[in-house]
Amino acid sequence: MFDGFAEDRVPAGDVDLLVRHGGSGPAVLLLHGHPRTSATWHRVAPLLVERGFTVVCPDLPGYGRSGKPVPAPGHEPHSKRAVAERLRTAMRALGHERFGVAGHDRGSYAALRLALDHPDVVDRVALLDCLPISEHLARADARFATAWWHWFFYAQPGIPERVITADPDAWYRGDPEVMGPENHAEWRAAVRDPEVVRGMLEDYRAGLTVDRRDEEADRAAGRRVEPPLLVLWSTRDDLEQLYGDPLRIWRDWARDVRGHGIDSGHHVAEEAPGPLTEALAAFFAG
Repeated sequence: MFDGFAEDRVPAGDVDLLVRHGGSGPAVLLLHGHPRTSATWHRVAPLLVERGFTVVCPDLPGYGRSGKPVPAPGHEPHSKRAVAERLRTAMRALGHERFGVAGHDRGSYAALRLALDHPDVVDRVALLDCLPISEHLARADARFATAWWHWFFYAQPGIPERVITADPDAWYRGDPEVMGPENHAEWRAAVRDPEVVRGMLEDYRAGLTVDRRDEEADRAAGRRVEPPLLVLWSTRDDLEQLYGDPLRIWRDWARDVRGHGIDSGHHVAEEAPGPLTEALAAFFAG
């Protein structure tokens, strides 16, 4: 994986981040989702390098081989605001003062917070399989609770750690043929680490508390995403089935928004790297 990329530990404030980076040209930061690591981008990142970009793929704080923030009762160390600040610090350490960012799943919330809090450093932002957390919760009905019950299970104190670490292979299932054997091996090692499991759960706990409050404060203050926004969603996942056209919701959050669905299951970087790369490359090229 990641032939020609460097792999470094990069200082990001209170933790270091494991970062893969390579290429030349405009910088693009790729943020993975749950329960993946930066290795989920192993098919997309080289294609973007071929298209003339510098590509940076970190393990998010708390995930994979990156540093693990110390949990707090209010979950602030795992908030997307704290994650965004760490990512900005790491990008600056790598020499990138301005960059594009694409986030998938939980990584999309960090990308959204980067765009909201730091529009001076984010040129363009792409969000994959994403609606704001507060928009999900405002629409939470029986269908949402049935399909996305894990949000509320992960928020329970202590219980999910015990359940998941008892048999992580049974809880998290992955197919090495679909994921790629090296990506699968890295992912499997991560989910078998109790510190990673705790970090991932704290991400969700922050989502339902401090992150939701931050988003609601943004809406009350009339803040919007200022950089151009690309919204992509997997048509064989359930975002469109739950809410209809996601762009309709995102137009209340961004001044310049466009996007479309991609024929894929949820892990689009692994399942549809070609169409995803084409969409991202065209968008980040401006």
